[in-house]
Amino acid sequence: QDLEFTVERGKLYMLQTRSAKRTGEAAVRIAVDMVSEGLINRKEAVARVEPRQLEQLLFPRVDPSAKVQALTRGVPASPGAATGQAVFDADTAQEWGKQGKAVILVRIETNPNDVHGMVEAKGILTQTGGTASHAALVARGMGRPCIVGASKVLVNLSTRSFSVDGVTVKEGDEITIDGLTGDVYLGRVPTIDPKPLSKHPQANAILSWADGIRRLEVWANADYPRDATKARENGAQGVGLCRTEHMFMEQDRLPIVQAMIMATTTKEREKQLDLLLPIQRSDFHGILSVMKGLPVVIRLIDPPLHEFLPNRDGLVSEIATLKATGKKPAELKRLEKILARVEELHEANPMLGLRGVRLSVLFPEITRMQVRAIMEAAADLRKKKIDARPEIMIPLVGTLAEMSAVHRELKPVAELVQKEKGVRVPYKFGTMIEIPRAALTAGEIATEAEFFSFGTNDLTQMTFGFSRDDAERHFIVRYLESKILPRNPFETIDEKGVGRLMEMAVREGRKTRPKLEVGICGEHGGDPDSIHLCHRIGLDYVSCSPFRVPIARLAAAQAAMEPGTSSN
Repeated sequence: QDLEFTVERGKLYMLQTRSAKRTGEAAVRIAVDMVSEGLINRKEAVARVEPRQLEQLLFPRVDPSAKVQALTRGVPASPGAATGQAVFDADTAQEWGKQGKAVILVRIETNPNDVHGMVEAKGILTQTGGTASHAALVARGMGRPCIVGASKVLVNLSTRSFSVDGVTVKEGDEITIDGLTGDVYLGRVPTIDPKPLSKHPQANAILSWADGIRRLEVWANADYPRDATKARENGAQGVGLCRTEHMFMEQDRLPIVQAMIMATTTKEREKQLDLLLPIQRSDFHGILSVMKGLPVVIRLIDPPLHEFLPNRDGLVSEIATLKATGKKPAELKRLEKILARVEELHEANPMLGLRGVRLSVLFPEITRMQVRAIMEAAADLRKKKIDARPEIMIPLVGTLAEMSAVHRELKPVAELVQKEKGVRVPYKFGTMIEIPRAALTAGEIATEAEFFSFGTNDLTQMTFGFSRDDAERHFIVRYLESKILPRNPFETIDEKGVGRLMEMAVREGRKTRPKLEVGICGEHGGDPDSIHLCHRIGLDYVSCSPFRVPIARLAAAQAAMEPGTSSN
């Protein structure tokens, strides 16, 4: 506390007291020092450090002493601060990044085709979207600073620039973004770089004490071996979500994926899937190897297929240009064929359309290939005495019949691979609970599913009837200002609605299967308040970005110390 007092005629008068301002590093250091001096115990030290203060230690941040004025503000979607040259497409971001230039990728919105540029960028800024948009999810997974929904940032792709209230930023101009506050600055702004966690003994002490208190395990969302390595460094106890579609977007296999989607028969699709099999097997081999001895939940293909094909508007533009010039007739024919397939796959609401388990029902050959790749990778590792523990997750299940149909299709593949390889692999089939109906009928679904993982981004979207990509841009801020909503439900779980569905699913699922493993893999898994809810309703683990694992470890310990809760 910051105290103001005076002494008058030998008498002490307290004038006022308020919470003292201090940095995250100071908060951690003071707590550890007070334990060393015997002033407080370890539990009290853990309780005194706020997760947001710990976050300051883990990510670069704008120097608070810098005298700078923000150009504009968007929605903070992934913490950290970064400076770089503005670029407006993923290919340029990749090219400049490989040349050693620091770049900030600026887009109206991102999609899976932008991932290769996001990998090379120091940060991401988008004009539209919310905290559950593609840019936000991918950036958090990569540990990149990200600001979304910066509605005053008017991106002009034709001039390769953006403008804010009459100020124009051209490609190559430097900007700085602060993913903790959502502020965007012109030019280079002084930042403070964090120490690696391994070189911060005070933070490690707090986290070690937290680990001795918490009941919840902390896993990480990891799509690549590099993510899994960072997760283990930060203390993760498993991988709660490995998204196979991100692997599909890698440049070396995207043409094969697109050829598979363009195929008109099962035989043609299986021909392309045969080419994908060794690539996917290698992907899973890498992540299972890094996480040896720990569970890895691998989600089968989830997004609609059109997301892997070129953008419709871009195709229309290219075709119009080729028709006008009369050049490259073969290329024109190829693009027209792709456009026809894009039109065929077009849906009025793709988030509620042909995706997730529905893809497995209509195109079982795709997920058969994925399960074979997972099990072959795990079997090969176990032959080398490496303890691989895959858990296969079927997404977007809403009925027991869907779960049963896909389980019947895929379990024989898993068993056959073990027979072929001559080795047993401990594995499970489970599902993502992200549709309200799945939560309401969890008792039935648990007759087939060996584990549940809450996909709270989609569960929130479907429970509220909000479009997660549009709500924050159009009305969430007004709802928060008007107190219509107490919190942004895409940042912190809505306890009365979504939380109640989760509690019901846990209770009903465990009535059917008492030892049912239940976790959460939506980005809420890294939010401290949501972690408290997960502790109270009896989840086994939370899973979040590898970079937020330490924050989740601290929050899980503080949840266990809440009055009226048990750490057992």
